[in-house]
Amino acid sequence: MKLAFVKYHQPCPLCGSSDAASLNEDGSAYCFSCDKRVSDYENLIDFKTELSSINDNVSEFKIHQTNSVNEIEGSFTELTDRGISLATAKKYNVKAVRNTKGEIVKHFYPYCVATEVTSYKVREPAKHFTWRGNSQGTGLFGQSIFKDSGKYITLAEGECDAMAAYELLGSKWPVVSIKSGAAGAARDIKNSIEFLEGYENIIINFDNDKVGRDAAKQVAMLLTPGKAKILTLPDDFKDPNEMLKAGRAQAYVDSWWSAKLYTPSGVLNISEQKDNFNNRELLDSVPYPWAGLNDKLYGLRRGELVTLTGGTGLGKSSVTREIEHWLITHTKDNVGIIALEEDWRRTVDGILSIEANARLYIDQVRENYSEEQLSQLFSKVYEGENKDRVWIHSHFGITDIDEIFSKLRFLIVGCGCKWVVIDHLHMLVSSMVEGDERRAIDNIMTRLRSIVEETGVGLILVSHLRRVEGNRGHENGVTVSLSHLRGSQSIAQLSDCVIALERDQQSDDPQEANTTHMRVLKSRYTGDVGMATHLVYDKDTGRLRETFITNDEEVLL
Repeated sequence: MKLAFVKYHQPCPLCGSSDAASLNEDGSAYCFSCDKRVSDYENLIDFKTELSSINDNVSEFKIHQTNSVNEIEGSFTELTDRGISLATAKKYNVKAVRNTKGEIVKHFYPYCVATEVTSYKVREPAKHFTWRGNSQGTGLFGQSIFKDSGKYITLAEGECDAMAAYELLGSKWPVVSIKSGAAGAARDIKNSIEFLEGYENIIINFDNDKVGRDAAKQVAMLLTPGKAKILTLPDDFKDPNEMLKAGRAQAYVDSWWSAKLYTPSGVLNISEQKDNFNNRELLDSVPYPWAGLNDKLYGLRRGELVTLTGGTGLGKSSVTREIEHWLITHTKDNVGIIALEEDWRRTVDGILSIEANARLYIDQVRENYSEEQLSQLFSKVYEGENKDRVWIHSHFGITDIDEIFSKLRFLIVGCGCKWVVIDHLHMLVSSMVEGDERRAIDNIMTRLRSIVEETGVGLILVSHLRRVEGNRGHENGVTVSLSHLRGSQSIAQLSDCVIALERDQQSDDPQEANTTHMRVLKSRYTGDVGMATHLVYDKDTGRLRETFITNDEEVLL
């Protein structure tokens, strides 16, 4: 088959169309308006003498293309169905077909490899799209008609949106579009990345819906940081074409100049955060049961992970029960408890013991209370105003880590718990059979941190200490440091606050042997660390009483 390359589009001397006639390099011509073909155009019109008078109607197609692609029906015309002018249609080399009623029923969008048109994307009613020719390797729509460098270029989601944006911008700035819709945006951009990167600013104006917004972010991430800006249309307009048809050119221009520099999630432009800074909510805070701890920490806050640590037998369970009881009786928030080393009934008894000032978890003590007294205590703590507020994980020997995390999430989301106590970390670690302890702790702490950040829960976590070297251990009152945390640095790194318990169980002084010292090892909120307070254990009541120690005396508070 002999190829005939298109040279010009110009008036047809047979039907009078202003630009439907295609003059080919071999001297032949075809009119897309009247469907007439001639082998020798110059026999019909003296092209040389007429050229000067029809110059304005000549569209120089800088293309090289076979007849099968170029011989498309239609003509250059105002795209009345989309509100796009004839000048813009000619700029983008877009033709259209009208029916007998004069209604536009087809658009033809040319796509090029370099400057060569290799295919047309055909738009028919109801947004039905087909292709003519081979679209493989083609660039963006409109890419061939603009320079490959400049200050600004706009990237639209569709061909009509590109032409509409071009008009809205006063035909001053280059506008191109992807060819495959939002779903193929990333692929299209990768194929034309070199062209786009020639511009200093790339304004991304995809459809104002979730699919379009997500695609805009995907595209922005492919471009050199600092180049991509995402345009947000005003007044819920979906795309530039809607704004063009609504006559909102100035509103579009204002939005275009206000397009915001794309920043990845988690990176903020602080100049844009004034309202969020000034209108932030105060962190929900609940005082600790002990004044000395409050002086250093300013209370417990939701959205923080507090780690309580200490050696074996130094009172971690007693402290957590005091905190649990305090949260139940001094807030109206739901409280969740995951105690992995004891039956749920013992947990219930432990909190009731705080209320009763008696060790009800010991059978011999419990026997001194009537059933009615126990029932009244239970109702006071767990019923009435506190009904449906306290939720306890009954594990029945279940230690599967994923199941425990699932129940933790349920306590927070399903039961509405604002505070959760987990006793203790290393029971979670023991449930992970793969990997070493350090890796397991890293994994668990990361998951706990993520839950805190996601839900805003206040999480109190009990953790053990590693054995210290030397003759003195934690049972001998050795001073605790962050390095003593067992298993991994992630415990300290991912906790907002770390509180250590110290006690010399072997002291010859009975008072000292029963006094737990609370030391703050980390406080992200206040930065205030060091010895906070002292708690004396009362064997008769099972309670921890705060004491103020001077060089001369000890005073219970």
